[in-house]
Amino acid sequence: MNQTETYYKKMTTTPVARLIVTLGIPTTISMLVTSVYNMVDTYFVGTLGESQQGATGILFTLQAIIQAIAFMLGQGSGTLVSKALADKDTREASAYASSAFFTGGALGILLAVVGLCFLNPFLRLLGSTDTILPYAREYGFWVLVACPFVICSFILNNNLRYEGKAFYAMIGIGIGGVINIFGDYLLIRIIPLGVFGAGMATAISQLISFCLLLLFHHRHAQATIHPRCISRRAALYGQVCRLGFPALIRQGLSSIGNGLLNNLTKPYGDAAIAAMSVVQRFTNFIMCVGLGIGQGLQPVASYNHQAKKYRRVKRGLLVTMAIGGALICSLAVPAFVFAEHIIRLFQENAQVIEIGTYALRWSSVGVLFMTLSVPVNMLYQSIRRPEISSLLSMLRSGLAFIPVLLLTTWLWGLRGVQISQPVADILTGLISVPFILHYLIKTPGEDVPDNIKEEQ
Repeated sequence: MNQTETYYKKMTTTPVARLIVTLGIPTTISMLVTSVYNMVDTYFVGTLGESQQGATGILFTLQAIIQAIAFMLGQGSGTLVSKALADKDTREASAYASSAFFTGGALGILLAVVGLCFLNPFLRLLGSTDTILPYAREYGFWVLVACPFVICSFILNNNLRYEGKAFYAMIGIGIGGVINIFGDYLLIRIIPLGVFGAGMATAISQLISFCLLLLFHHRHAQATIHPRCISRRAALYGQVCRLGFPALIRQGLSSIGNGLLNNLTKPYGDAAIAAMSVVQRFTNFIMCVGLGIGQGLQPVASYNHQAKKYRRVKRGLLVTMAIGGALICSLAVPAFVFAEHIIRLFQENAQVIEIGTYALRWSSVGVLFMTLSVPVNMLYQSIRRPEISSLLSMLRSGLAFIPVLLLTTWLWGLRGVQISQPVADILTGLISVPFILHYLIKTPGEDVPDNIKEEQ
């Protein structure tokens, strides 16, 4: 049995729960490692002062912009690679993977050049104050230098996941994350380079992750990444962008929302920006569990939908919601109870602790509703229903968040800033329920070829 046939059997006959856990746990671990090194960045930079820590919150928005491009190309191409492999067409899979990879590299270079040329006005637009700006410049320089490698790494990571090679994606991201943690210690504590050193450590770790992921893809993926595989068909790029559009919307609106959040927080001082930065980083740590398990669903849903094994897709959605919900609860409840202690780990400033504690408790409640919104969002993207996935993506990041942020800030000032994202999360989760029920009720029964028996 060749590699394509073996992969087909694995994706269509392995019990769904086992398959999602097998694919989702490595992804969750890699995302948690990334989140941990972001929090380590926040911790080490926080020891330098609240303005320095506020800079990490400003750059969080810039990183979300970069990730928006990367996720669009990575998830769009990954969905199509999975579809091509389900059709046993490795040549077409290689065209999708190669075209997305080299397009991402070119866009990364362009974004880095433009960003470096207009760094000061761009950072002010993202909400930087006069006292935060010098530190944001130091960190932002390295974020932009690493931009092409970050985008290409996300594309490689997603394509490995959609081929069922989540373990290699985890190793590539995980090693880079560990290197970043040691780099922060070395370049902030041992060699006192401050925020500039934190940015340098991040850039070096991302370069190493890129090299490892490229090596793993070359050795273990069925799709080939090579200039000769780049497609000249405009329709192919349109397909990739169309299917990746929900991810672009999700991350892009998140960037706009974070920039607006920073600007509305600015009147309350650097301490407020620093506090919200810590809360964002820790909330993202909790979210990684839901996102990681949800990304374990994506290749399963994409492949089995193409193979017309709809019952497996339905079961996969329910399994993902159950496992993701249990894991998120296991982190959100302690975060609510020990919110003050968590904020104090990152910053000793009394004002930062007070603002951050209140915001983290609200965020711990809001993140529970991601159990409803994340899996169904990723499901519709994976089964090539981008119009529904785009709508669900826009809710948390923009359609719900931005109006809620503006309204709550107008009504309650800083308290409104603190509760805006959790309220948007709750609304998004509730609005997602009809879409979950629609898929479970309206999707047709399973259509399995006679010569293939599914293992229950």
